[in-house]
Amino acid sequence: MNQQNKLAGRIDYGIVLSMMLLMIISLVSIYSAQLTNNQYDANFVVKQGMWFVVSTFAIIVVMQLDYDRLTKWAYYFYGLGLFLLVFVLLFGKEVKGAKSWIVIPFLGNIQPSEVVKVILIVVLAKVIWDHNRTYKVHNFKLDAWLLTKIGLFTLIPLILIMLQPDLGTALVFIAIMSGMILISGITWKIIVPLFGSIAAIGTALIWMVIYHQNWLTSLGFKPYQFERITTWINPENDPQGGGYQVLRAMTAIGSGQISGNGAGYDAIAIPENHNDFIFTIVAGDYGFIGASILLAIYFLLIYQIIRVALDVAVPFYSYICTGVVMMLMFHVLENVGMNIGLLPITGIPLPFISYGGSALLGNMMAVGLVLGIRFNFKKSMFEVKEENHAS
Repeated sequence: MNQQNKLAGRIDYGIVLSMMLLMIISLVSIYSAQLTNNQYDANFVVKQGMWFVVSTFAIIVVMQLDYDRLTKWAYYFYGLGLFLLVFVLLFGKEVKGAKSWIVIPFLGNIQPSEVVKVILIVVLAKVIWDHNRTYKVHNFKLDAWLLTKIGLFTLIPLILIMLQPDLGTALVFIAIMSGMILISGITWKIIVPLFGSIAAIGTALIWMVIYHQNWLTSLGFKPYQFERITTWINPENDPQGGGYQVLRAMTAIGSGQISGNGAGYDAIAIPENHNDFIFTIVAGDYGFIGASILLAIYFLLIYQIIRVALDVAVPFYSYICTGVVMMLMFHVLENVGMNIGLLPITGIPLPFISYGGSALLGNMMAVGLVLGIRFNFKKSMFEVKEENHAS
């Protein structure tokens, strides 16, 4: 009995509660989306429920990965991730122009890149942790070498994902890498020029897409590649084409006003409203209040993950928590941003809410890492101390 109490005390119930609330919101929202959209015949509520069960088992498995297993197996996980990305390019199923899926009997279509996101977090944490233990003093040369290693470990899977192509997932990888660079200890003399240059280049490209597309065309870009940006800036210019989805989404969200229209409101049907545009269901059915509650749960979850990083105070674990936070934050901000027209449409789902087994599995595995950190903390602290003493 005492052993059971000790095990129960190592579970972060705040994170578990947040996850349960998000699960409930997901099933209710998907059910409401099916009432308003006859685009598909499948019962996505049942399918999502099955994926929640599968993902819960995945969390339990991931929680068994303590400090020793994570640090020893990180590079093996990375190799497995690269194998999956190559495999999907060679033998994967093409869906909506992207060869990103593997068909698994009984489970259906699986997108390996969603799992590779979690693997990238672990391997980058390992790279940073090993570097900072090996080189106790930071200088420009060593920091540049660390930045190079982080970039190379990210670049390889990033190229494989762009070959699918999958821009949305590629952006998530970049977000994860960026967050982990910020806490890696690399000097701001490198970080500020690096991020400043990237921001300047991005701004210049957007400016050229708006005002000087002929320049980009001469460099080899295709006119259709500009549509995502032009539609984002002025969706009203193509209301029945590229701007249709975002205009309908903003109309549906605005219709909810303060308290919403109630579940199953079907005046504004939106394609894919059970998936990438499920935020329109939450905001349309439950208004500003419902959308605010959902965002509050996300920020509560992120706050709890940050607390885990601060409480355990083990750098390797802190790096993992940072990667998970960056992944979830980018997903939420990009998805909500594209639904309300503030950001371009990239096909990034709303974590734990949008229908999708692969995305749900990847996000749940990431949360499983954090729960595992809390669960294995005391054992990990002993191993870290022993390892540091030996070194």
